[in-house]
Amino acid sequence: MKHIPVPTPPMSAGLAALEAQLAQDFDFLELPANPWVPTHSHGGAEVRDVVVIGAGMCGLAATAKLVLTGITNVVAYDAAPAGLEGPWVTFARMQTLRSPKSLHGPALGLPQLTFRAWFTAQWGVDAWQALDKIPKGQWMDYLVWYRKVLDLPVRNGVRMTGITSVGDLIAIDIDGAEKGRVLTRRLVLATGRSGLGGFAVPDFLKDIDRSYWAHSADDIDFAALKGKRVAVLGAGASSMDNAATALEAGAGSVDTLIRRKEMPRINKMTGIGSQGVVHGMHQLPDAWKWKFVDYTASTQTPPPRSSTLRVSRHENARFFLDCGIVAVKENAGGLLLETTQGPMHYDFLIAATGFSNDFDGRPEFASLAPHIRSWSDGRYKLDMGPPRGGMSEAPDLGPAFEFRERVAGSCPMLAHIHCFNDAAMLTHGKVSGDIPAVSAGADRLVRGIAASLFAEDVEEHFANLVTYDTPELHGDEWVDSTPLLQKEAAL
Repeated sequence: MKHIPVPTPPMSAGLAALEAQLAQDFDFLELPANPWVPTHSHGGAEVRDVVVIGAGMCGLAATAKLVLTGITNVVAYDAAPAGLEGPWVTFARMQTLRSPKSLHGPALGLPQLTFRAWFTAQWGVDAWQALDKIPKGQWMDYLVWYRKVLDLPVRNGVRMTGITSVGDLIAIDIDGAEKGRVLTRRLVLATGRSGLGGFAVPDFLKDIDRSYWAHSADDIDFAALKGKRVAVLGAGASSMDNAATALEAGAGSVDTLIRRKEMPRINKMTGIGSQGVVHGMHQLPDAWKWKFVDYTASTQTPPPRSSTLRVSRHENARFFLDCGIVAVKENAGGLLLETTQGPMHYDFLIAATGFSNDFDGRPEFASLAPHIRSWSDGRYKLDMGPPRGGMSEAPDLGPAFEFRERVAGSCPMLAHIHCFNDAAMLTHGKVSGDIPAVSAGADRLVRGIAASLFAEDVEEHFANLVTYDTPELHGDEWVDSTPLLQKEAAL
């Protein structure tokens, strides 16, 4: 791999020049737009126009787009400490991003806001040309700069614990560095890969003591696996990353157990990536949306070549294909796995089994879960193909990522709650979870929010139109020739 490691430097003259150029671009483009949303209050309490839950990449992009659009009475909350938002330096255990380094990511159409501009300002064009893939820690450094240079209103160490309605408003309960109740007109759930649910855990692990296994997104003590026999379930990128991390931490052996008979080798969606996919997928008929997502799910996305080689270069790593798990039992201080290839014994197991759209999996969504309409509530039809777990449960969203009610009138606030996370993929395409099209997703989201806020305040906007009285003309710009015309006519 052609990646060159680079140290994180202090702010350089190059970075200062980039920030000056970005400021000039904002001036030329009249950004951020002037605030235009009327102030609201309830019972003497402040009402936010938008609250964003999550300050990872999608949360930052959504917040930035809101502010640049002139919707400034916003705040983003993230439970993580500053600099640890999202997966990049926590449970993402790859060495580099999988996306090409040249993708625009959350730059929102602004060249000076791209990772490339940030990188070359500090290390130069030659270093950019030599860079293969972006180191994950460096991507986090870029997102920290992105937040700083845009001065985004993010509050860290704050967790949302509940959602209720207060009239036409949404009340969210928060805990942590800030506590209490916040009222908002719109709520954006930028909750990342976990979407609205949590870890997808196979049934055969649900009764096994957690000291013997972890999900790939858990905070795993890899040092404790030194000398141990470790099994990793799955053939995706996270399975390779976790297997490699265990091996590099000194695990005695690591077996990757793969249910498929062959490793997936072709990343189908990458092959057809285009602006047509980005802007056209969400407007396709439902049957076509299902067909695209179902096909890519069935073919699966292969792990990156570099991630797979990172595992296979270890002599104590093994791959078992066509190896399904029948049952798992605790046995003699370890685990006995009954597999389609016979019994296997391990000290620890890592389940790289992804995430679930199970709305009941997170207590903060308890008030919403029974009312959220999913694809299985009528949007999916049998003639689209066989039902597929993880797709049927996906939320049935509106054009601005807003939830829809399972039963009309049962939970009106859902129309003002926007699902800007991985769970939106079936309805909207991959514009709210991955790097390539996140700017397009943020634009779609904010256009919808802006339109709905304007419509909701239309009477006040019209009143402002009527009372606006700043003259363009002062009356001294012309001479009225009518008297002269009348005098001529009288002759």
